[in-house]
Amino acid sequence: MQAAPIVPEALALPRRAPAVEGPRSLIGLARPALAAALVEAGVAPEQAAMRAGQVWAWIYQRGVRDFEAMSNLGRDLRARLAERFTLARPEVVARQVSADGTRKYLIRVAGGGEIETVYIPETDRGTLCVSSQIGCTLTCTFCHTGTQRLVRNLTAEEIVAQILVARDDLGDWGRTPVEKRLVSNVVLMGMGEPLYNFDSVRDAMRIAMDGAGLALSRRRITLSTSGVVPEIARVGEEIGCLLAISFHATTDAVRDTLVPINRKWNIAALLDACRAYPRLSNAERITFEYVMLKGVNDSDADARRLVKLIAGIPAKINLIPFNPWPGAPYERSDPDRIEAFGRIVNRAGYASPVRTPRGEDIMAACGQLKSASERVRRATAGAGSAA
Repeated sequence: MQAAPIVPEALALPRRAPAVEGPRSLIGLARPALAAALVEAGVAPEQAAMRAGQVWAWIYQRGVRDFEAMSNLGRDLRARLAERFTLARPEVVARQVSADGTRKYLIRVAGGGEIETVYIPETDRGTLCVSSQIGCTLTCTFCHTGTQRLVRNLTAEEIVAQILVARDDLGDWGRTPVEKRLVSNVVLMGMGEPLYNFDSVRDAMRIAMDGAGLALSRRRITLSTSGVVPEIARVGEEIGCLLAISFHATTDAVRDTLVPINRKWNIAALLDACRAYPRLSNAERITFEYVMLKGVNDSDADARRLVKLIAGIPAKINLIPFNPWPGAPYERSDPDRIEAFGRIVNRAGYASPVRTPRGEDIMAACGQLKSASERVRRATAGAGSAA
């Protein structure tokens, strides 16, 4: 295997959303910022916290998109809010529904960038896979998103808005308790590396977990990282959600190619950070995601090394059959090979479920996300070169 290039650290630095003319959105503001915005709109400072709580509930409990619907606010205040602010969602450019019920949304955000968000219905939950960046810096060689350049980080508003868009589409407002919602779980496993956009991800997830708003338990939110070691402890301290590690290899030589960030923080450093994770316990295990690549990382020796590496870490291992994409350099491991690998892991005392590929027919499965606009641009450029 040819080693993938190391991505310059500068590419991982935050890139801001372009300034947008027109009314300011209230979506994604923390409660103090929302209260301050209401004061700007003429709300008396002593009433700002109360009014902010009312607006918060309308946005995140009822999903309203029109200030006029906020019936417990005075008519004059509703008019002032409508003049100054907006509750508009980003544009859904395309919506695809898989034969298995998975839904993929292509969402256009400020500046014309596009992201993909995926809803996965299951018997006991509905999981929304949310993006944190437009594109990605990490160039993981098995991941389609890694072939798309990083455009910028998403704002907290744009991350929260993905949840609102999905709930709008599913007619999911007003369902209680959370277990009855169609969107009951959120995973930060979409486009981008969440820990290269930590502040916006943290702020968005605090809104998602607010008991008077979207009210998702922290244990219904999972953040997946490829191994940005210095930020891992902050996930437990500042967000408190479950942690998943995009692991995929049992030697540094192989992981350097599959997950190039490993050259900066190797397996030993990554596992040290996992062992020190603030919320680690048998009740809150770390999930190690392991994509099964034929002849690359799927041997019995790999399975035995894996269980030795993670010894002492309360964990489960998700075995993910590789989801192909056009031009992918890998093949999916054979079913009997995945089963044999899983048996070794399971006998060592670790749960090792095999993730059922979902949404493959609409390129919505794990590792397949890449915005349609990027695909079109590349196809157009290729046609021009051929001409």
